[in-house]
Amino acid sequence: MGGCVSTGNKRTCSSRNNGETLSPSCLGIGFCAKKRPKTFSDRVYTLQSLPSIPNRIFANGKSRASCIFTQQGRKGINQDAMVVWEDFMSEDAIFCGVFDGHGPHGHLVARKVRDALPLKLLSFLNSSQSRSNVSSKTCFRGNVKKPDGGETEKDASPEEKLNLEWREAFMKSYKSMDKELRSHPNVDCFCSGSTAVTLVKQGSNLFMGYIGDSRAILGSKDSSDSMIAIQLTVDLKPDLPREAERIKRCKGRVFALQDEPEVPRVWLPFDDAPGLAMARAFGDFCLKEYGVISIPEFAHRMLTERDQFIVLASDGVWDVLSNEEVVEIISSAPSRSAASRYVVDAAAREWKLKYPTSKMDDCAVVCLFLDGKMDSESDYEEQGFSSATLQSNHSGNAVESDDGQKSEPSLQRNCTVRSSDENDTYGRLPVENEGNVEPMSTEDQNWLGLEGVTRVNSLVQLPRFSEERP
Repeated sequence: MGGCVSTGNKRTCSSRNNGETLSPSCLGIGFCAKKRPKTFSDRVYTLQSLPSIPNRIFANGKSRASCIFTQQGRKGINQDAMVVWEDFMSEDAIFCGVFDGHGPHGHLVARKVRDALPLKLLSFLNSSQSRSNVSSKTCFRGNVKKPDGGETEKDASPEEKLNLEWREAFMKSYKSMDKELRSHPNVDCFCSGSTAVTLVKQGSNLFMGYIGDSRAILGSKDSSDSMIAIQLTVDLKPDLPREAERIKRCKGRVFALQDEPEVPRVWLPFDDAPGLAMARAFGDFCLKEYGVISIPEFAHRMLTERDQFIVLASDGVWDVLSNEEVVEIISSAPSRSAASRYVVDAAAREWKLKYPTSKMDDCAVVCLFLDGKMDSESDYEEQGFSSATLQSNHSGNAVESDDGQKSEPSLQRNCTVRSSDENDTYGRLPVENEGNVEPMSTEDQNWLGLEGVTRVNSLVQLPRFSEERP
């Protein structure tokens, strides 16, 4: 697209001789009678400037506090994408994301979301801060009403204000991302789409937004210093009661195929297509009128000293490894820098053992260590990664283009369906709920874990019509 996707208030922006645009440099929420330190980056980033951004990695490698790894499955081109962006908006802020594409152009959708979504989030946080600065100047003149007519600034606590700002930023950035995909001239998203699990860690605050069935977990220590797994997100499958209710209310259909009864899918009301195995996604505009949405679930958690690391991964990992197994693999990994690769390697072995007749799905893993420590460069190179790979951000990946104009073919993923006698029965995994995280409803807790695992395509087949209706 090439346009600036993170813009500040023009009244507070200025231009340098080199043409760069400056944005307001403050992330503080602007509470009344309390001046916050400036923490926002001065630079406004564009899609063209992404390759030159320091401390941003999106290919197999490591950063100061994280490691990421992806491996192509056996269904065609790798449709998973991932990113870690340290110093995201301040020195203590880190953005992490995993995106799992599906459909003929899913790889392009996932990469587009990977690049554009963080910039949109940054832009909306910037705009929100600008409004907060204006409100703070008048806060002593009386209570300031919120734009939506909700409670006043005086009534809301600082924590509630912080939560509302971040929730609004995630909601608006996801909405803007889906709107951009709908009108994108070079990426056909009618029957292609992507999941997203994204988070920003700022100090001890963890803000999360997610759609689809990619998942985030937390590796933490219990009272006896034993490592435990805490699931941070919900797998938004079509058979979640509230998801299924919305889809059916919009005339969409939810059911599983006879030969894969454990995989509920979303279908058009007039055609047994496309069979989407998730209830929320970017793209997939053939189903947006029938209950599939791109509105993210939002969560805020306060991290403690017992929390060790966060793992984000696509369903290619979670279909064969439990939360506890992933935590155990990372905790026992001889090298932090290759922890993500150890998880992917373990998932690949499990695919061969558990589902020898199935084609392995793509796997992508991001591991963020909360103490900010990482192995030395020499230790990392012993694990099979060169320093050149770390610096280039292109470890063997095909050359990508933001607008989809590239020599890489748009391969449709194979439709591999396993027979029912090969299916294993998975129990529901409990999710720990602590006092420092917003509680989930009882209904949601019953639908976490590996509910509705997907060992086949996210899409079964394309609708009989191929062009988007007006």
